[in-house]
Amino acid sequence: MTDLQYFGGLEGGATHSKFVLYRSDGKILAWSEGESTNQWLIGQDECCRRIHGMLMAAKKTAGLEAGVRLKALGLSMSGADEVESQKQLIAKIKTEYSNDCEEVFVASDSWGALFTAIPTGGIVLIAGTGSNCQLINPDKTTRRCGGWGHLLGDEGSAYWISQRALKILFDHDDNFSLCETKSKFNVERVRTIMKEHFKVADRTGMLEHMYAKFDKSNIAGMCKHLAKGAEDGDELCQQVFHDAGLVLGSHVLAVEPAISQSLLDGPGGLHIVAVGSVWKSWKFLKPGFLSVFKGKRGAQSHIKELTLVGLKQPASLGAASLGARAVGVTLPLDYAANAEVFFHDKV
Repeated sequence: MTDLQYFGGLEGGATHSKFVLYRSDGKILAWSEGESTNQWLIGQDECCRRIHGMLMAAKKTAGLEAGVRLKALGLSMSGADEVESQKQLIAKIKTEYSNDCEEVFVASDSWGALFTAIPTGGIVLIAGTGSNCQLINPDKTTRRCGGWGHLLGDEGSAYWISQRALKILFDHDDNFSLCETKSKFNVERVRTIMKEHFKVADRTGMLEHMYAKFDKSNIAGMCKHLAKGAEDGDELCQQVFHDAGLVLGSHVLAVEPAISQSLLDGPGGLHIVAVGSVWKSWKFLKPGFLSVFKGKRGAQSHIKELTLVGLKQPASLGAASLGARAVGVTLPLDYAANAEVFFHDKV
């Protein structure tokens, strides 16, 4: 037992975070949970304090003495993309919480998700409240598309799907004939969803929700009702998910020039880790998503085979693995148990 080492991994979100305490023999000792650890929302001091709190809670649950130092701590967090802020975070933890761990690794939330599912590299395609596409090659070179928020991006996200459905409804009622948003389908199911979700009597009531009391998460929350509409056969609801699939596939093509050939040539071709609630509606996303690869630009790309997987375990596991790799240790993760394939085919 004296040769065993301990590693920590954090999946840090903008609203919720999850920590895992992992032993070098592959045993998960404990989990703990906490609030947001996005340093841009709460500041670095509070971020470090919350990480320390979750680490100590996990050690207590596992029955480890408070003074036991982790070999490495891997942090995969929302808002941790910038190299300089990563260095500042590492320095602060090593200085102010030096008894917590010997080494610290920090990366964005995409890294933990990818390395929970895949040991080498691939693409993380997030379609939740917002959207983002992150390529991580085996040599750790990266390429990103999206992740710029609802004013500059978020295409294919729950917010984007909801906003697009609302825009189509508004344009229909205004008899505004912009080809992108002119609906050839009945808009009444979307109208009902709008009224019930936002508790408004008409379109005028939406102005408060879209401007004075704007809440991105609440607008994105309409998406689950649109998904139900798609399931019930409403053609407009199905169309906005088709459109979302198209723009999500376009994210993948945007990073294609930077993809390592080894990721394209391996078993199953290019692996994409699909993260976020929008992927629950894959059967409605699928036609638009695949059409991207069958179009002119897709036909010219080097992507000929795709495997899409969804996570079954928290990204904390991948974060712990990344922390261990930073000190030359390979943790024995069960990748087959951590994720499941929901699509594979030639494209």
